[in-house]
Amino acid sequence: MMQFGARQVFTLHHPGDRAAALAWARAAERALAQVTFLQDVQLDSHTLSGELRVPVPLLGEITLPFASLLTATESGADLTPQPLTERRGWVEVNGQAVVGEPAQTAGGTPVELSFDFQAFLRLPDSGNLGGAAFEKMVRATAQRTIERVLTELPGQLQASMN
Repeated sequence: MMQFGARQVFTLHHPGDRAAALAWARAAERALAQVTFLQDVQLDSHTLSGELRVPVPLLGEITLPFASLLTATESGADLTPQPLTERRGWVEVNGQAVVGEPAQTAGGTPVELSFDFQAFLRLPDSGNLGGAAFEKMVRATAQRTIERVLTELPGQLQASMN
């Protein structure tokens, strides 16, 4: 089982008041549906699900599903990953949105976001040197993809606030 991931913490400024920022934070399905590297993002009851697209050398683009429990909190919302261990690959998405008090001078309401994406992927067991090299190449590419994803995340989520 191959595991790779990345974590990022950042603050965005919602253009509305605290109530509007709380509503945005608790509607994770709408905000994350705007993120280009995720697809089929939906909320069913309290479970947020979707797929992360990852380009893999020689295999093309693979999609790794995720499912996270979305819980509203007093100050925002939490995402708690739900493992999908029966799958060949999956992503555990852990997150938190904490809405602050509106800024008096700059306008808008700060929202501190933290995300931790941990991907799990089972590759066919080759047991030879070529297979080990392939696994190393897949791991490096997938790690770069996860890091790129988290680099693009703040701008895409900021755009979803408008």
